Parts: sequence; structure tokens; C-alpha cells
Amino acid sequence: MELSDANLQTLTEYLKKTLDPDPAIRRPVCSLAAEKFLESVEGSQNYPLLLLTLLEKSQENVIKVCASVTFKNYIKRNWRIVEDEPNKICESDRIAIKANIVPLMLSSPEQIQKQLSDAISIIGREDFPQKWPDLLTEMVNRFQSGDFHVINGVLRTAHSLFKRYRHEFKSNELWTEIKLVLDAFALPLTNLFKATIELCSTHANDASALKVLFSSLILIAKLFYSLNFQDLPEFFEDNMETWMTNFHSLLTLDNKLLQTDDEEEAGLLELLKSQICDNAALYAQKYDEEFQPYLPRFVTAIWNLLVTTGQEVKYDLLVSNAIQFLASVCERPHYKHLFEDQNTLTSICEKVIVPNMEFRAADEEAFEDNSEEYIRRDLEGSDIDTRRRAACDLVRGLCKFFEGPVTGIFSGYVNSMLQEYAKNPSVNWKHKDAAIYLVTSLASKAQTQKHGITQANELVNLTEFFVNHIQPDLKSATVNEFPVLKADGIKYIMIFRNQVPKEQLLVSIPLLINHLQAESIVVHTYAAHALERLFTMRGTNNATLITAAEMAPFVEVLLTNLFKALTLPGSSENEYIMKAIMRSFSLLQESIIPYIPSVITQLTQKLLAVSKNPSKPHFNHYMFESICLSIRITCKANPEAVGSFEEALFLVFTEILQNDVQEFIPYVFQVMSLLLEMHKNEIPSSYMALFPHLLQPVLWERTGNIPPLVRLLQAYLERGASTIASAAADKIPGLLGVFQKLIASKANDHQGFYLLNSIIEHMPPESVDQYRKQIFILLFQRLQNSKTTKFIKSFLVFINLYCVRYGALALQEIFDSIQPKMFGMVLEKIIIPEIQKVSGQVEKKICAVGITKILTECPPMMDTEYTKLWIPLLQALIGLFELPEDDTIPDEEHFIDIEDTPGYQTAFSQLAFAGKKEHDPVGQMVNNPRIHLAQSLHKLSTACPGRVLSMLSTSLNAEALQYLQGYLQAASVSLL
Repeated sequence: MELSDANLQTLTEYLKKTLDPDPAIRRPVCSLAAEKFLESVEGSQNYPLLLLTLLEKSQENVIKVCASVTFKNYIKRNWRIVEDEPNKICESDRIAIKANIVPLMLSSPEQIQKQLSDAISIIGREDFPQKWPDLLTEMVNRFQSGDFHVINGVLRTAHSLFKRYRHEFKSNELWTEIKLVLDAFALPLTNLFKATIELCSTHANDASALKVLFSSLILIAKLFYSLNFQDLPEFFEDNMETWMTNFHSLLTLDNKLLQTDDEEEAGLLELLKSQICDNAALYAQKYDEEFQPYLPRFVTAIWNLLVTTGQEVKYDLLVSNAIQFLASVCERPHYKHLFEDQNTLTSICEKVIVPNMEFRAADEEAFEDNSEEYIRRDLEGSDIDTRRRAACDLVRGLCKFFEGPVTGIFSGYVNSMLQEYAKNPSVNWKHKDAAIYLVTSLASKAQTQKHGITQANELVNLTEFFVNHIQPDLKSATVNEFPVLKADGIKYIMIFRNQVPKEQLLVSIPLLINHLQAESIVVHTYAAHALERLFTMRGTNNATLITAAEMAPFVEVLLTNLFKALTLPGSSENEYIMKAIMRSFSLLQESIIPYIPSVITQLTQKLLAVSKNPSKPHFNHYMFESICLSIRITCKANPEAVGSFEEALFLVFTEILQNDVQEFIPYVFQVMSLLLEMHKNEIPSSYMALFPHLLQPVLWERTGNIPPLVRLLQAYLERGASTIASAAADKIPGLLGVFQKLIASKANDHQGFYLLNSIIEHMPPESVDQYRKQIFILLFQRLQNSKTTKFIKSFLVFINLYCVRYGALALQEIFDSIQPKMFGMVLEKIIIPEIQKVSGQVEKKICAVGITKILTECPPMMDTEYTKLWIPLLQALIGLFELPEDDTIPDEEHFIDIEDTPGYQTAFSQLAFAGKKEHDPVGQMVNNPRIHLAQSLHKLSTACPGRVLSMLSTSLNAEALQYLQGYLQAASVSLL
């Protein structure tokens, strides 16, 4: 695309169409749809430069913003260069982007500046510092401009660039980069910090100036956190006085001009103070020795902050970070003395912990009107920045050294709260809520998502509290009364499921099933989640704690209520309910068969509805898992039932494939594989009609499609290779074309081998005769150009499988027909030195049987120059049996995982319940490969008496010989 006015105009028109609220204009099937057009020109040279020109020169603000978002997403999808894949942005465009983006970002309005700043950080993640060495200098020089719009642009970009230091693993490359950043950035940042503080004093009465300056201070404080996270840099240690003194003064600052009337949204002052609390907590935890002189004044300042800050939502982040600071200090042994006094502990409990555990009006509002966010915070632990979570962490921190006194103080509070509730439940229910939360905080010492509480406070009687205060709420006749307390009770069961006795859990199950009918989204979601967690608990012998027999009385009501819950307002795509359906099927197994006709109808209706606009990946995944379980459980009992599932599902599947619902296609292929594998030795015509479409290159462009498509093609080959050979022989080149594409990619070559192995194993030999030599030539070309450990392992399994299928002589002949003496080179350079790397029981067995055939069924091994390789090959085979696997990988090799490829392509998600049984192609032929070797050697020595024994006695090392004698003994044979 040229940088022309005409192209700018075209781009403007299509960007406008992407904003159209009518999806028929925005995303119809026709190829000229706006988004399809943008996708089609994305690979053209100058496309990103046209977007940048547009956001710089367009007169319409909406087009500028749209161009900036489109540009950022384009960079996100395409900037990273992936090995084996074409470079999606040409080098001249890359150079031009890096030359222009920083000045353009700094001169743009804030809304666009944020998008470009994100784009710079994406580019920086790949190119900085090696391929973009002048980025830092260019940014630091802008600090001199004095223009805080520009300075904030630089700070924002630096923050998005450096914040990854907070979660990167330590490495020499990381240290080198951080050192480079510190050398260039630490001093200018410190000078900017001091200058900004001075300007805050100068402009103390100018509200608009203060807003800009405090925005800068927040970003500076965030950068301080990122640059100090990995280790304490020498520069910041030397300048700690400057930073900590100023941080302390900012913590105690109160300027009326910076206060906001908004009760929800945190103002600049709150955001700055909460970041400073984070910074202080970082130093208190990681650099306590150096920070010790400053700690007492920070403890005092943060304590005062906590006791003077109101309950409004806008202070939540500040309060939770301030409490987290105290939590991180109180669990360090050498700060223990600050908290030892009983009065101090009482004061912390009374003034900080209890007030911040109260259920506020804002929490009630979220519970009722924003249940998804409430659940995410409360159940999934994303409530890191909530007051309750911070208070809970502080309780845990204090219990580390003061468990007795803290439990004593809180027991008093819990009792008085429960008494208040008992006086007037309908008015005082929040007291009971706080009491339950306090008990949970006190009792939880260690917790995991998978197992709930793993370590509990022995001073709290959890079962007694459960029976007296939790069960009565759940047993009440109306499921919709006191929904918050119901949710608390259900969550209590979930959290303490390992501490509450099994008989109490069994009493709870019908109560939980009953609460699936509750109107409150939170209550019926918690009930589904609690059931799902209980069904995964393990008892003795790793069997489920709750058995299918114990669930028998509740099967019908459980399934009815779960599917009904999906019809409740707000829960039509509730992932917790769908996960509970999946887990119920898995636990109940054949008990669900009578209900399958109704269940599969409901699941297919749901699948059809959500396929129109898939938006909940977890829900979708569990839905497909549930479909797979229905198929598996039913067909295990009645294999003929597979036809009725195909009847129910294929209409929906066809619609998904025709409408190219990218998110669902990998799932559809997995379910189809499962169904096809249920058939015995034939392929129904409905599958054969689809076969040619599966070979279309466009399907194989998406990485997420590759594993399930390969598996589906394998199912075709396993069930109907002869049908393909007779009725679709013209499609064999297409099948091999897929193999050729996969084998060329380091990320997907193993999938190419899966496909090739199935072709070799199942296709009639004459149908692939003409292609065999070309297959080997392709593999040798790849070996020559790009030899990786993964490729070698797969190659070894393939050539041994080929040997098992067609015979050792056929293998030797095909190698030597490509190039004279190649068979010997492959043995010497690949099989003998690398066989130890093969992993997996079946793979090792295939290799063992293949090598045994080469040793004992290949005449050239006994009477040509290949004979010198006979003993080394036998030794390598004994090594494969007896030595540990060689799992070393050369330093220069790193594999790009499929899930790591950048961009928005649907990643492949393996369905656990569509899992394929491991297939052993030599299973019927050979049971024990060691005994098979002994028997084959016996047969060979019978054919040429004396030869084998003389070779063994002169050349095989003693240890290997000893093992071999053991095999011969076990097989009850001897060598002649």
C-alpha cells in the first residue's frame, strides 16, 4: 500500500465502518466487511505507517482514536518475530515506526498517548535494548522539556516498559537490562522527583497544576517500585534519604484542592499514597536492614492514615495497601517488638481490622448488581485490593507470633456480633456476616485454590461453629432470605471442606442442591461451585471422597436444578454452573444415563445459542467437556448410541464450521474425533463427505486448529484407511501436503509425525508406495536445515515404526536408494548416539522392536560394511532398556510453545474428557521387548550358527553382556 491520500481515505472509510453499532455492517460474512478488509491489508507494506499518518493528520478525533487502537492491536498481533513463521512487518516499516512513534506519542492527546505508549512497550518488550538502543536516551532527553504533558507521556511509557521487572524471573539478561536502565534513568528520575516536589510547593494553590504534577508523582512512585523490585540498586540505596523523606512527607500531606467529591473514584492523592504504601511494604519486606532507620516513622504515618481515613469506596485501595504494609511488617521477626503490647494488639483489632471487615453499602450493591465482579473478587482471590482481604492478611500476619492473644481478642468480638444478630436478625444480619468473616480469617493459616484450607488455627472449633451458626441458615425454608449470609455459609463449607467431617458434608449436599434455585446470582453460583469442589475431594486410595452411591438419592434433583440454574437471570453462561454439571457427570458416571436424552438436548441448545457470540471461554470449555462426558459414559454402556449423539450434534457442528466460529472449531474437531473413534472399523458417509474440507490450507493456518485436526485425521486413518485409499485416493497428496507443512515448523513438527505415523501404520502399503521416497527426502532436508532434539526424537520413532511395518530390509533399501550408504550414516550418526533421548513407554517400545528387526532381520547388517555397526547398535538398544533417559537439550534450542505464539489466534484447549487412549502399534505383536530381542537373536543365531556368539564375546561390553544374558534366561532361549 502506498502512502497516498487515496489509501488514507479508504482506510478512514473502513475504520468508520468498524465503529458501526450494526454488526451486519461491522462483521457480515462477505469478504468486504470492514474488519475483514483491515485483516486482508494488514500484511501490506506501509499499512502501519498509514495508520500513524492517519492518527497524526486526521481532522476527526474519533478516527484518530480508532486508528491508535487499531495500530496498537496490529503491533500486539504482529511485532514479535516467530521462528519458522514469516516476518509479518517488513524491516523498513519497523525502522520507520521506531523512528516516529516516540515523538508522535508525546505530541498526541492523552487518550491517543495511552494507546501509543502501550504500543511502544510491546515493541520495547521485543526490541529493547538490543534492537532499540536509543529509546531510553530519547525518552530521558524529554525530561528537560519542562512540559508535563510530554513528561507524563515519557513516564507512562517507561512504566509500561519497566513494570515487567516486577514478575520476571532472575537472569543475567534481565540484570544487564536493568543495569542499563538504571545507569540511564535513575538519576534523571530522582532529579525529576525532587523538581516535581518543589513545583508542588510552588503551585500549592493551583488546582489544575497540582493535578498534572500529582499524575507525574504517581507514575514516578510506580517506576520506583518497578526499578527496586528485583534487588536494591546501589543508586537507590545511596539516595534512600531523598526518596524516603519525600515519600514520608507525601504520605502525611493533605491538600484540600486535591480532595474529590466522588465517593467511588479514588483521587490523585489517594492513588499516590497507596503506591507509597506499596513502596514502603516492598522495602520493609525485601530490604529491611537498609530500611530500618525509616521504618518507625512510616509505621506511625500509615497507622494515622488508617485511623483517620473514611469508609468510602474511593479509599479502598489506599486502606488495603496501608493494611498490607502493616501485615508485611508484623510477620517479620525483628519488628515483632512493635506489636507485642496487648493494648497495641487490641487497638489494631478494634481500629483497623474490625472496621475494615464490615459489609458496606457498596459491597451490598456489588453483591446485588455486579455479581460477576463480586464473585471474581471473593471466590477467585482477585480481591487483593479490597479492605476485607487486607484485614484478613493482617490477622494472619499477627497470628504468626501472637495467635493466642489475637484469637482471644477476636473471640470476644465474634460472640458479641452473634449476640447482636440474634437480637434482631433482619436488621443486624451484617453483624453475623462480619463474625463469619472474622472466624474464617482467624482459622485460615494456609489455603490453596485446589484444596481450600490446608492448615487451620487449632484454637477455633470449626465444626462446632458450622453446626451452630452455618447450617441453620442453610436449612431455613426460604432459599432467598438473607442472601449474603447464605453465600457466607456456602463459602464456609467450600473453604473448610477438609476440616469439616464427611458426615456434615453429606448433610450439606441436599442443602447446596436446594440453593441452586436461589434468585441471587452469588448464592446459586456459590452453591454450584461448592458442589463442584466437594465432588473433587479425594478420600482413601485416591477415590473421590463422596461416592456415586452416596449421591444416588439426589441425582435427578441435582441435574434438574443445575440445568434450571442456567435459565436464571444473569446466569445463562455461568461457568461455575457448567463446571458443576461437568463434575457431576464425571462423579455420577452411568447413573446419569437415564437423563442423557434430556441433558444432551439442553446442552446442544445451549451450544447453538452461545455459538452466535462466544464470550465466556471457561463456560464454553466446560460445556464441551460435559458433551464429551455424555458421549463417553453412554457409549461405554451402549456403543450403538453414538449415532444418536451424531444426530443431535452434527447440525450445530455444521453451523459452527460454516460460520467459521473460530473459538469453537478446535472443540468441534475434538468431539468429532471422540465420536469417530467410537465407530468400529468403518467411516460413516457423513464423515467421508467432510474429509476433503479438513485438508483445506486455510484451516491449518490457525495454530489452535492443528492438534485437534491432526487427531481427527488420525481417527479417519485408524477407522477407515482402506475407504480413503479406495474412495478418496486423490486426497492422499493433500494429506501428505498437511504433513509437509507441519514438518517444516519447529512448533508443530511433532504433529506432522503423529499424522505420518498414522499414515504408515494404517494406509494400505500400495496406496502410499509412490510417495515414500519423497517423504524421507523431506525429513532429511529438515534434518539438514534445522536439527532439534524434538525432531530427532520424533524421527527415531517414525523410522522404527516404518521398520516394524515394512521390514528392516525395506528401511535399508529406501535409505540407500536416496544416497548410497545412507543407511549406515543414519545408524551411526542418528540412531546409535541419539536413541537414549526417546521418551514415553510406547515410543521406547516401537524403537526397541524396530532396532531388534534391524539387528536380526536385515541381511546387510551381517555381511556388508554395515556389520561393524551391529554391536554398537545392540549396545545402544540395551542402553535404551537399562540406562536413564537422556533428557539434555542443547543450550541454543528453545521451543516456542503453541500457546506462546503472539496475537489473538484461538489457542488450542485440550478437552480432558475427549482424551485419546494411548495407542500401541506393536502391542499385539510384542508384549515384552527385552524377551522379543532374546527370541529374535536366538532365531538369528540358529540361521547363522557361531556368528552372533563370536561377535558378542569379542566386542560387547561386559555390563551389556550381563543384561543380555538376563534377557536370554528370562526368554528360556540360548544362542548357538
